[in-house]
Amino acid sequence: MPLTEEHRKILKLVAHQAIAYGLEHNGTTGHMAEMPINTVDYADTLQAIRATFVTLNLHQNLRGCIGTLEARLPLVADVAHNAHAAAFFDPRFPPVTLPELGDLNIHISILSPAEAIQFDSEADLIRQIRPDIDGLILEDGYQRGTFLPSVWESLKSPEEFLRHLKNKAGLPSDYWSDNLKVSRYTTESF
Repeated sequence: MPLTEEHRKILKLVAHQAIAYGLEHNGTTGHMAEMPINTVDYADTLQAIRATFVTLNLHQNLRGCIGTLEARLPLVADVAHNAHAAAFFDPRFPPVTLPELGDLNIHISILSPAEAIQFDSEADLIRQIRPDIDGLILEDGYQRGTFLPSVWESLKSPEEFLRHLKNKAGLPSDYWSDNLKVSRYTTESF
């Protein structure tokens, strides 16, 4: 069920508050404390168990992106947790600083449950990928990577999307194996 505009505003506010809380409660150990959240204080829709990604941009540049692929927490708690993690624990970036907080653009993606794609070749897989709709999870053994549907903005073709996803999972772009598993999901993003 899609969220109302009010629900979206609440989730964006919670994400912002989670980052601000981490900055305000930076202990002597340098560990950014996570904001406690009482999920029963929120509407039932925001208490549903959902998987999310929170992407932070600063002046149109990626500043952090962390999420979960499997739904384990209430939606509002997952957003708070992932906003905190994106701000302080994305290994690609240093932790967000207080002067950056006011300029952060917070983008939230709520994932549908992932569905396995059945395919018998790379060409068959590519034919089934839906540009601008699918987020993909690629797995082979311990190698795993995902791209949100928003990545279609920069990788336009299914072939290019799949090649880059293999690289993200730590595999060569021309990699193929009968053990390869690919699942798709969609997102409600705002």
